[in-house]
Amino acid sequence: MTKDQSKDQSKERAEERSQERSTVAVLGPGGVGGLLAALVARAGHRVICLAGDETARALRTDGIRVRSGRFGDFTAAVEADTELREPVDACLITVKHTALDAALERVRPEVLGDGLLVPFLNGVEHPATLRARYGAARVAPAVIRVESTRTAPGVVEHGSPFAEIDLTGESVPRGRLDALAGVLAAAGPTGPTGPTGPTVRVVDDEAATLWAKMSFLAPFALLTTRYGVALGEVRTRHREELTALVAETAAVSRACGAPADPAVALARYDAFPPDTKSSMQRDAEAGRPLELDAIGGALLRAADRHGVSVPVARGLVRELEEPEEPEELEGNRRH
Repeated sequence: MTKDQSKDQSKERAEERSQERSTVAVLGPGGVGGLLAALVARAGHRVICLAGDETARALRTDGIRVRSGRFGDFTAAVEADTELREPVDACLITVKHTALDAALERVRPEVLGDGLLVPFLNGVEHPATLRARYGAARVAPAVIRVESTRTAPGVVEHGSPFAEIDLTGESVPRGRLDALAGVLAAAGPTGPTGPTGPTVRVVDDEAATLWAKMSFLAPFALLTTRYGVALGEVRTRHREELTALVAETAAVSRACGAPADPAVALARYDAFPPDTKSSMQRDAEAGRPLELDAIGGALLRAADRHGVSVPVARGLVRELEEPEEPEELEGNRRH
């Protein structure tokens, strides 16, 4: 049997398993987690959302309401609890990195069983942390490209015309990844050829998958947050700094074994709508904790490990760690 034939058979088995009823937990049913929970539940799978008391009560009562140009407007019934109380096939982690430690208290390793733990987190360091706690064979990192916002507990607005997932996991059997990919990909409205959910790929190279997102996210997040402006203004008024930061991030990515092309990254930025904001910028505007350590800090630590010079990134992280003090009014100044 050829390698391609083996992959085809594995894919066929995954598609068959995706038709079976799975049990999926979602830790943090916010913009991304709420959308995935609702889609998977609508496809007929059992979904258990893990959240605080108020959110859990709202989800148990009203379900998750989704407004989406791609997936339609619908309400999906889900279960909800404050912690995982039984084994599941997979647990999707969709909290912000700043809330990860506290959120993991809701998913005890002995309760998870042999279920897959699937973190949709920014950064590149979290897989090692999760593997130390849950075991290598249970952690399958994922990257999602989507614009989805929780406007109230159990209310999600999916604004982008796309929802794309890359699923990986260097220590997870390929068949398990294919099975979960089948569940996620089928979680959408039925089209001429069957259910159409998010676009899902299973990717062999974990480092390349995580750094592909990091290489795009770090310059975007650091610059929009530092200057408090949308992407359009960053790529015009701060073009030189953007170009330098993209080159630094690509150099670190390559040193970590993940190819990156600065020209491709700049072209992607130029293709985005000018009013696009990063999630870190939105957190800063709302006064929420920033994922600065998971993004900027992780970039600097990787650069230090591999001896890559990143002066622009280092300066931006320092400025975001120590924001400038506002100037005092003339009458309040001390002399």
